[in-house]
Amino acid sequence: MATTASPPTAATMRPYHRQGEIDYARLEFDPDERELPPDAMEQELAVQDLLGLLASRFTDFGARPDVFLSSNTILCYDPTNLNVRVAPDVYLAFGVDAEAIRPRKLYLPWEVGKPPDFAVEVASASTARQDVTVKRQLYARIGVPEYWRFDPTGHDYYEQPLAGERVVDGAYQPIALTREPDGILKGYSAVLKLSLCWAGGRPRLYDPATQTYLESEREVWAARLAAESERDAAEAQVAVEQAARLAERAARRDAEVRAAESETRAAAERAKRRAAEAELERLRAQLRGRPADR
Repeated sequence: MATTASPPTAATMRPYHRQGEIDYARLEFDPDERELPPDAMEQELAVQDLLGLLASRFTDFGARPDVFLSSNTILCYDPTNLNVRVAPDVYLAFGVDAEAIRPRKLYLPWEVGKPPDFAVEVASASTARQDVTVKRQLYARIGVPEYWRFDPTGHDYYEQPLAGERVVDGAYQPIALTREPDGILKGYSAVLKLSLCWAGGRPRLYDPATQTYLESEREVWAARLAAESERDAAEAQVAVEQAARLAERAARRDAEVRAAESETRAAAERAKRRAAEAELERLRAQLRGRPADR
């Protein structure tokens, strides 16, 4: 059985310190609209895979109140100016009040009580340069303990498929990567207690404790479809076998009916024959008892 990671539990959830109302009308952006780049489709599949893997592992698909997971929503980092912001492709925070964060429409570290623990940027032509420069500096300034970059193309935008950094002595230091014989690139995330992997352009998560890869939503769906197909095939085979048995019983009943009808006809023929023989014998006896003609 796979073991789960151990992020902070609900018992260690930081209290949310709401600091007055937000004047959304004064914002230079709409927090209800995600700020997506023009080439967001380049990132879409990797972002969806990451969200699915992280949601399944850490949030019970949103059921855990102490884990916040989001994508392309607004992370502010200046309490005096909420227009100073960044929108990580994927970010995750443990031990926070997720139910209090979402109605605010913004992730405000000074209210949440901490910055996100983990952030990932997925490469695209329009965002790659900022991801390795401006955003890297911002995440370090905000205090995000781990920052990862994932390039679905392999090297077109970041010049490497996967890069991870963690804060050491107040500065980001690279996380060592290993490459498996099958080409999968891995880097261990101390925050997740899992390895983030680049596998043919798609992200995966590997659990060193169980030495297994976590199933993505796509893989779970494919397995469900395969199981349903196998079940349907089995049910169809049972139906075919049942139909064959019914046809065999029907054929046997038909044969028995035909045999019974044949026996009935034979019995009737025998009875007619016996009756004819008896009538013939009666006529013979009658003739034998009549006087001879003179």
